[in-house]
Amino acid sequence: MKKHSGLLLLLLLSFSANAQVDHWETAVYDTLAWRYSVPDSNTPSTWIAPAFDDTSWAIGNGGFGFGDSDDGTILPNGTISVYQRIHFNVNDWNEIPKFILNMDYDDSYVAYLNGVEISRSNITTSGQPAWNALADAQHEALLYQGALPDEVVFLTQDYSNILNNGDNVLCVEVHNIATNSGDLTSRPFLHLGITNSNTYFGAPPAWFVPPFEFYKSNLPIVVLNTFGIEIPDEPKIDAEMGIIFNGEGQFNYLTDSMNEYSGPIAIEVRGSSSSSFPAKSYGLETRGPEGVNNNVSLFNWPADNDWILYAPYTDKAMIRNILTYELGNAMGRWTPRTKLCELVLNGEYMGVYVFMERIKQNPGRVNINELLPIDTLNNELTGGYILKVDKTTAGGVIAWDSPYPAQAPSNMTIELQLHDPELEELHPSQLNYIQTYFTDWEDALVSPNFTDPVQGYRRFIDVPSFIDFFLVNELSKNVDGYRISSFFYKERFSEGNKLVAGPLWDFNIAWGNADYCQGGETYGWEINFNEVCGGGNNPFWWNRLLEDSLYANEVNCRWNELRTTILDTTYLYHYIDSLAQILEVPASRHYHKWPILGTYVWPNNFIGNTYQEEIDFLKSWIGERMAWMDANMFGTCDTTVQVIDFNHVLFNIYPNPTNDILYVETPFEKDFEIKVFTTQGTLVQRIQRAHAPRTALSLVHLPKGMYFIQIKNDNQTFTTQKIIVQ
Repeated sequence: MKKHSGLLLLLLLSFSANAQVDHWETAVYDTLAWRYSVPDSNTPSTWIAPAFDDTSWAIGNGGFGFGDSDDGTILPNGTISVYQRIHFNVNDWNEIPKFILNMDYDDSYVAYLNGVEISRSNITTSGQPAWNALADAQHEALLYQGALPDEVVFLTQDYSNILNNGDNVLCVEVHNIATNSGDLTSRPFLHLGITNSNTYFGAPPAWFVPPFEFYKSNLPIVVLNTFGIEIPDEPKIDAEMGIIFNGEGQFNYLTDSMNEYSGPIAIEVRGSSSSSFPAKSYGLETRGPEGVNNNVSLFNWPADNDWILYAPYTDKAMIRNILTYELGNAMGRWTPRTKLCELVLNGEYMGVYVFMERIKQNPGRVNINELLPIDTLNNELTGGYILKVDKTTAGGVIAWDSPYPAQAPSNMTIELQLHDPELEELHPSQLNYIQTYFTDWEDALVSPNFTDPVQGYRRFIDVPSFIDFFLVNELSKNVDGYRISSFFYKERFSEGNKLVAGPLWDFNIAWGNADYCQGGETYGWEINFNEVCGGGNNPFWWNRLLEDSLYANEVNCRWNELRTTILDTTYLYHYIDSLAQILEVPASRHYHKWPILGTYVWPNNFIGNTYQEEIDFLKSWIGERMAWMDANMFGTCDTTVQVIDFNHVLFNIYPNPTNDILYVETPFEKDFEIKVFTTQGTLVQRIQRAHAPRTALSLVHLPKGMYFIQIKNDNQTFTTQKIIVQ
C-alpha cells in the first residue's frame, strides 16, 4: 500500500479535518428573547464581553426593526442603531468543527462572539462603531422577500482561543443608513455543525442550506498539489498526485491512504474551446523520482504514463464521453478507459471529473507496432501511424493537405495531422509513406471504379472500423464528428496493412448537447454538416463510401445487428441510469461547486433545472434519434448468396446461411487463404492453403450470428463477404 507524501498528507488533513459534519443545528434564532438597547449615546465598549451586566437592558423577541413587517420587536422610527446580546451553552466545542452566522440586516452590522469581533458588513469604521455611526451604503433585508440572508462560515479551530465549553455570548449591533430611514432590520442566526448524531439544539430554519461538505465519496478521490502554482496551458509543471480508491462499491475518505497512486506528476491545461470553461481539463504524466516518465497501472488498466483528467463542464449529464467509449469498446474497438472521480486541487474541491487514458500507441491502447525513427524500410516503414483531423488551436501541426476539398458544398481544405508519433518525430521517408498511402486511398475513392474490391478503396481501409465509426458519430449526432477530433491509425503490412478508423474521441457536445447546425435535433445525417451549416470541413470520404451499395448494405446490417445488442433501447437506458445512480450524490456536490443547472453553458441545446432532468433528456433524445435512424438507414441488409466476379475469379460460397459446413468453390488455380472474422474483426477461423475446386469450412463451433469471410492470395484481397451462422 502506497504512503502519503508529506505535503499531500498535510493538505488532506487540513482539508478533511474541517469537513466532517454529521448535521447542523441552530443554537441562536432571531426570534429568541434577546437583551437589547437602542442607545442615544455611546455604549461602554465592554458591552460585548460575556460578563457585561445587561440586566438594565430591555428584553424583546427578535427580529428587531421597523418598516419591513419582519419584526418581533418594533423599534421607534428614526432609530439609528440597536445593540443585542444573547447567551447560549455548548457542552463541547470539539464536537463542532464549523459554525455559521446568518445575518439578515438593514443596513449594516458588526457581530461579536465572546467579546471578539467575528464579522462585519457595510460599515468600515474601525473598532466598535459609535452609537450614531451610519452604514456605508443601503442594504435591504432579504428574508422577508423570500431570499437568503448573508452567510459567514467559521472553522472552530480558527476561533478555539475564544470559545467556551459552557456559557457563550453572541452580540450584534445594527446601524441604519440615515436618521430618517424608513426601515431597519436585525435578524441574527447562529448554526452549529455537529460531528455526531446527537441533538443539542434546535433544527435549522426551513430556508437554511447546509454548506458544502466533502470528506468522502463513492467515487475515487484524486488529490492534486501544485504547490500554489497555477496550472498553465503549456508547458507542463511539476506537481504531486494522490488517488484514493478502496474498490468498487466502497466509500473513499480524504483521510484514507492514497492507495491507488501517490507520487510526482507533470500537468498542464488541455483542450481547445473547453479551456475557456471555469472547470479546466488537464493532461498529465506520471513521473518517476528523477522526473522521467513513469509507466504505472491505475485502476488495473494497462501501464502507461499519459493520462487525462476531463472536466465535463458543458456536458451537464457528465457521461456523454463515457457512454461513447463504452459503446466503442462493446463494438470490439479500443476506446479510452474511463473512471468517474472527484477532484481536490490545492485543497479546493473541484467537482466530478473523468480520469481517462490518452490516445497513443501502446499494446494496451492502440495496439499497433511502435514506429521508431529508424523504421524507414520494408515492413517496418508501413506502420504504425496515428493520424487525426482536428483543430490546431491546441498546438496541432498540419502534416499535409488533402488534394481533394471537403464535402460539397464546401471547398475547404482537409488538413491531416500526425498524432503519434508527432510530425517532428517522423523521418522524411515515413512522412512520405503515410501521406502517399492516405492519398492513394483518396485517389481510389474518387475514381470511377472506386467500388472495385481490388482496385478500389477497400484495399486501403478496414471497412468494418469505418462503419462503426460512422454509426457512433451519427447516432450521437456529433457536431464535431468527422471534421474535428477524428482519429485513424495505419497498421503495418504484417498486421493487415489497412487504415483503421478510430479511436473514438471527444463527444462532450454530441448526444443532443449542441444548439447549432442541427446538433440538438434528432433528424438528419451529420455527414451533411457542411450543407446544413453552409460550409465546413467534413471530409468527402464518408458520403462517397455510402455511394457504394455494398458498403451501404453493410452499414445497414451492422446497424440492425447492434440494435439487437448494445444499441437496444432498453440496454442503453439501463446503462445511463446505472451511471446516473452512481453520480446522484457526487452530482449534487458538483453543482454546488459549479451552480450551472438551469443556466446556459455553450453550446447547450437543452437546459435542465436538475441533474435528473439532464439525464431524462439524454435518454429521450437517444430514443428519438435511434427511431429516426431505424426509419432512414442507408442500404438494405440482404444475406442471400451472391456469386461475385473479382478479376475474373469466380467464387461460390454456400450454403449461406449455414449451421454446419460452408463451402468455397472456385476454378482459381493458385492456393488461396480463407479467413472468417466476427463483425468486431476477431479472427475465428483460418485455412492458409485452400485450393480449387472446393474447400469445406466447419463452422459448427461458432455462435449464431453474422460473420465476414475473406479470401486472399499473395496479400491480395479478392472478396470480403457476409455469412450467417444459424
